[in-house]
Amino acid sequence: MASAVCMAVGFVKASSTAEIRKQIGDHHRDVERVNVSRVSAEEIARNRSVLIVGGTGVVGSNTAVALNKLCPHLRVVVAGRNRHKGDKVVATLGENSEFSQVDIGDVRSLKAAMKDVDLVVNAAGPFDYMECNVLEAAIQSKTAYIDVSDSKRYAQRAKTYKNKAMAAGVPAITTCGINPGVSNLMAAVLVHNAQSESRGQLESLRFNYYTCGTGGAGRAILATSFFLLGDEAVTYHKGEKVKFSPYSSMLNVDFGEGIGKQDVFLLNLPEVESAHEVLQVPTVSSRFGTGPFFWNWTLSTITRLVPTNFLRDQRIVQMLVQFSYPLIRAVDVITGEIMSIKVDLECSDGYNTTAIFSHKRLSEVVGVATAAFALAVLEGSTKPGVWYPEEPEGIPIEARETLLRRVADGAINSVITKSFCRRK
Repeated sequence: MASAVCMAVGFVKASSTAEIRKQIGDHHRDVERVNVSRVSAEEIARNRSVLIVGGTGVVGSNTAVALNKLCPHLRVVVAGRNRHKGDKVVATLGENSEFSQVDIGDVRSLKAAMKDVDLVVNAAGPFDYMECNVLEAAIQSKTAYIDVSDSKRYAQRAKTYKNKAMAAGVPAITTCGINPGVSNLMAAVLVHNAQSESRGQLESLRFNYYTCGTGGAGRAILATSFFLLGDEAVTYHKGEKVKFSPYSSMLNVDFGEGIGKQDVFLLNLPEVESAHEVLQVPTVSSRFGTGPFFWNWTLSTITRLVPTNFLRDQRIVQMLVQFSYPLIRAVDVITGEIMSIKVDLECSDGYNTTAIFSHKRLSEVVGVATAAFALAVLEGSTKPGVWYPEEPEGIPIEARETLLRRVADGAINSVITKSFCRRK
C-alpha cells in the first residue's frame, strides 16, 4: 500500500517573488530569477506614449491613473466618445496627458488617434460581441496593442489576427487584465516551476476567483457576467472538453488571508482554453463567486429561469445592467470591492502548489495590472503576433516576475506556496 512523505512550505506573504525566495530559502525556486538588468518604469516612459481606448470608463481611467503613477513622464492619451468625461480624466493626470475623441466602430478614426503612439490599450468593453476594430487599426498603423477582454469569443477573434500582426511586425496581447491576465501568468509560473524541477506529469489546473459585488469595476464587467450566464461552462478533463451548466458545480475554496472560504461556481472563461492549449495541462477549470452570498443565489436563479437566448441578446443584457447596476453599487458601498485569485496546480507525483493574489479594490488593481502589461510591452520583449499572457512570445519567462511584482504592490496577499508529497 502506497504511503506518502509530505513536505510543506506554508503561505508566505510577500510583495515580490524575491522576498518569497528570501523567506523560504534559495533551494525552493518558486519563481523565475530576477533579471536585474531590466530597465525601470521611468526609463521605459522616456519619449513614449500610450493611447487608452475606452479611457473614460472605470477600467480605462484606472489604467491611465496607474500608468501616470508608475511613469509620470509617460504621455497618456485618453480616448473615448465623451469629451466631458475625457476632460475629467485628463484633469486628474496632469500635463503629460490629453483627450482624443474616437469612435471604436471606425477604423479610420482609430488609426488617426494612433498617430505617433507607441502602444494602444483597448479598454472599451464589454467585449463579447465587439469586432476587433481597435486591433485591426493597430496592425494597420503598426502600433503595439493590448486589451483587457475577459470574453472568450473576443479573444478567439483576436487570435485570428496573429498572422497579420506578425507580417506587420506588431506585438499584441489579448486578455491583459487581472483575471484573465495576471491569473494566466500565475498559472504559467506554477507550471514552469514544476517543469524546471522535473516533477511528474502536469495533471490539473484550477482557476478560482472571488469578488465582492461588481468590485467597483463598472457596467461593462456586469454585462460580461450576464453574457457568461448564457454560455455553457467549458472545462477540460484528461484532455477532453467537458461542458457544464453555467454557475454550477459549486466548490468552497479557501482564498487565504483577508478573504477566507468562499463558494465559487463554474463559468466559461477564456483562460481555461488558453491554459489547456499553451501550458499543456490536461485538466483545467475556472470558477467564480461573488459576495454577499445572496448575489450567488441571484446569478444561479438567473441561469435557471432566464432563457439562454435572452442572456445572449445584447439589448436585453443592457436592460438588465441598467436595472441592476444601481442596486449592486449601493451594496458595494457596504461590502467593499475586495477580490482574490487562487490558482492550484497538481502533478502526477503528488506535487501540489498554489498561487494567491488578493486586493482590497478590484477597480484599482485592474488598472494597475493593465498598466503593468503595458509597460512589459513597451520594454520591447513581446514578439510580433497576437498572444495570450501565458505565451512566452507575449510575456517572456524572464519578464513575468517584474510584471507580477508591479501588480503586487499594495496587495492584501501575494504569495506563491509549495506543498508536495512524494509517494513511496
